[in-house]
Amino acid sequence: TIQMKSKALAIIIGAVTILSACGTKKNYQHTEGKIYGTFYHITYNYSDDLQKDLRAEMERVNASLSMFNPRSVIAKINRGESDSTDVLFREMFVKAAQINRETNGAFDITVAPLANAWGFGFKTDTFPSAAKIDSILQFVGMDKLTLEGDRLVKQVKGVELDASSIAKGLGADLVADYLDRKGVADYMVEIGGEIRAKGMSAKGRPWRIGIDKPIDDATGTMREIEMVVELTSGALATSGNYRNFYIHDGKKYAHTINPGTGYPVQQDILSASVYTDSCMKADAYATAFMVLGLEAAKEIVNRNPALEACFIYEQDGTMQTWTSPGFEKLIDRK
Repeated sequence: TIQMKSKALAIIIGAVTILSACGTKKNYQHTEGKIYGTFYHITYNYSDDLQKDLRAEMERVNASLSMFNPRSVIAKINRGESDSTDVLFREMFVKAAQINRETNGAFDITVAPLANAWGFGFKTDTFPSAAKIDSILQFVGMDKLTLEGDRLVKQVKGVELDASSIAKGLGADLVADYLDRKGVADYMVEIGGEIRAKGMSAKGRPWRIGIDKPIDDATGTMREIEMVVELTSGALATSGNYRNFYIHDGKKYAHTINPGTGYPVQQDILSASVYTDSCMKADAYATAFMVLGLEAAKEIVNRNPALEACFIYEQDGTMQTWTSPGFEKLIDRK
């Protein structure tokens, strides 16, 4: 399975998911389980049980993009055994390349060797030296990859890909697209905190999604809700460095890697929530904004009418919040 980074969205299970499963409309169904090293919860308004088909859609991502599945397309490319791709890989790669350009390289799926060196991919027991990081940077950069038809060509031998910052969002999109094809008008898909939603919950109101307060908590047991947003369409993803991190010699090292420097991010943004039309895009942009920091992230959101965002950041030792006008409209102020 894909072992994905920890995200910061929390479904308000008591208020939404469980009630949706046994709520006032008899056709609302609920399925949940484990995938990609995390958990999923899917609620949908349909007469038939679609659990098997929904699981099959999610497993398509593992077959294509899991570094931890030795038979996957991406694993074979990483080992240099193959340069052939499939439809899902190409969809992911084209979107990743576009967001890489739009974020000046802040989003980059070639960070796999850096993530591994810092212990956030395939685990290592040694803390990387500056010389080690410098030596790895020669293999990092999406300019070192070209998609030629269905072949992925490496300009530099040894480049490895890590799609974990975009693949979970793609999984949520696949499930939502399947439900759309079935004519389902009301659903909420959540995979490890990545959301695609449409229509209404069983309570006859928008889907209510909680965004966590960014408190350092590797155990995930001290969760507090910072705000609640209400969705009737679109996708929402949040990235934060307060779940997946470790302390070395008194310093915190978080899982988001800056592909430019090779080091874990130490920016002012504590969590970045992105709302847009696809979960794959929301996932990738949320990661990029953690790398870029507040001012550069705000610039991208302000010039892109398809993106809305909420940034929780630290300034002078206190937690502050910036929201774009469109995101502000999603927040439940009641």
